[in-house]
Amino acid sequence: MRRRQFISLLGGAALAQIAGPPVCADSPANCAAPAKRDDGWSVLSASGDNDVDQAALCRMADRLESSGANIHAVLIARHGRLAFERYFRGSDEVASRFFGVLVKDISFDADTLHNLKSCSKSVASLVVGIAIDQGFIRSIDEPVVSFFPELSELRSPDKDRILLSHVLTMSMGLKWVEATPATGDDNDEVRMHMAQDPSRYVLGLPVTAPAGQGFFYNTGALTLLSAIVRKATGRPLDEFARTVLFDPLGINEFEWSRVKGDSDAGGGLRLRPRDMAKIGQLVLAGGRWNDRQIVSKAWIEASTTMKLKADDYQSYGYLWWLGRSRLNGRLVPWIGALGRGGQSIRIVPELDLVVAVTAGYYQDYSPEAFKLQYGVFRDVLQAVSPPA
Repeated sequence: MRRRQFISLLGGAALAQIAGPPVCADSPANCAAPAKRDDGWSVLSASGDNDVDQAALCRMADRLESSGANIHAVLIARHGRLAFERYFRGSDEVASRFFGVLVKDISFDADTLHNLKSCSKSVASLVVGIAIDQGFIRSIDEPVVSFFPELSELRSPDKDRILLSHVLTMSMGLKWVEATPATGDDNDEVRMHMAQDPSRYVLGLPVTAPAGQGFFYNTGALTLLSAIVRKATGRPLDEFARTVLFDPLGINEFEWSRVKGDSDAGGGLRLRPRDMAKIGQLVLAGGRWNDRQIVSKAWIEASTTMKLKADDYQSYGYLWWLGRSRLNGRLVPWIGALGRGGQSIRIVPELDLVVAVTAGYYQDYSPEAFKLQYGVFRDVLQAVSPPA
């Protein structure tokens, strides 16, 4: 699969017109009222909110359930409150000690940890921002090779020009074949994880373009980033994240797998959907959660500002996607963490809105599957009132 095709599918139909027929018959307006839990979220009152069409969202959820769509959860936060929460039953990939990965049918709920896949990258961006805020990393202009003195034999004039900013923007200029169902095991991500030293593998790849010249999706960049955080802070990225990000957010349960001792920052994080929505709300609020500044506003603004054009419809910041959707005849910008299989956290600042979705389409890159996934976001936008 060509890079531009892969990126377009990952982001969904970013400029699809937000319009469509009614989903089905009327549903109770409280069909998915968020439960009050001791997790830091304030929730929408039982009487609802004129800014959110609960009945329309319930019809959307009923349609997903009745159609057998493999959507696992849909959560919506509006004006800083959790406004909608619905879980479904579907098939998911489950790690198995003896068989690698098994596909099982699961009834998802608020306590089910879900694989974020490449949404993990955007969370890693927040962790890096905190490491910079706290002085562990001097700046994004640090040469990557400066963090790996043990790999000095791999240095070259071209590789010496690769900066941390190029890692964060997927613009290192290294030859890379990303893992997709089409590539099977014949890809650099698999080879990297099998290598004795994954960072050596990535930095040993040939240079195909000057650093910073263009966007080229490369999960190997996150292997370097994870090692850099460990070297700079003295702790694996997941342990550092627990202290500086997850604990302050009240995220007390998560899993972040490791490969050869380093956190799999490219796709190994598992969170509960309510905690995914917290990540989105944190970004929407400029790095604040419940009156606590967790990530600097400067980092949030820098990381969610366009650095490179990714394809015809989407741009890229520091490990965050930037897209636009048509709503009522105009373009509405959004910030997104997007992961394989239908995982997404989309933030719409103009609407004071966060939408978190999990799904199980890991091996399905068909246009129909992506249309269905993006359709959830489309229906949410239809059900949210525009700003006054």
